Amino acid sequence: MDSPTDDELEKGTGPKRFSYSELENATNGFADEGKLGQGGFGDVYRGVLSDLNLHVAVKRISKIQTRKKRVQVRALGLGSALLYLHEDSEQCVVHRDIKFSNVMLDTNFNTKLGDFLARLVDHAQGRYTTGLAGTFGYMAPECIRTGKASKESDIFSFGVVALEIACGRRAVEPEMDERQVVLVPWCGSSMEKKALLILWIRDCVGL
Repeated sequence: MDSPTDDELEKGTGPKRFSYSELENATNGFADEGKLGQGGFGDVYRGVLSDLNLHVAVKRISKIQTRKKRVQVRALGLGSALLYLHEDSEQCVVHRDIKFSNVMLDTNFNTKLGDFLARLVDHAQGRYTTGLAGTFGYMAPECIRTGKASKESDIFSFGVVALEIACGRRAVEPEMDERQVVLVPWCGSSMEKKALLILWIRDCVGL
């Protein structure tokens, strides 16, 4: 079924569009006593549209819950995409530029992996592709050193994305102290010193 257009909504030939204030009135200000439950993106409330004499259920979308879900879906989707590229496709494909900003969602929360610098791995020549490519902060050390990328270097970049989610910070933070600019060495040095590495799990992550 096609989604209604703005023109249909304006003419009243499609589903009726309600303002936030109308829904707020219908649910008595989203009163706690009218709360029916909680979904993945927010709370659901019992309401009455008095003009239509109609009982309804209204979901109030939470920005925090929505962002939390988007982050979780992107992380899981990235893992699934890499599994397909590396193991399930006819020939192993190395992406070479895995980073958080290259993992996108469509309106249905389907994960899209973009900005490919990908190359097919020629198994006759070995497990690597040649030619330096990637983004500073996400690249595996051996890629920088040798200019060779592999599915293992893609997994290293995926690990950096996972660290970003856990720590609530970017892979590279130029404004931070020199020893903390790049995420991976900062985490590594903290662990080597047996310091208490506190990963501030932000509310938007929900891990």
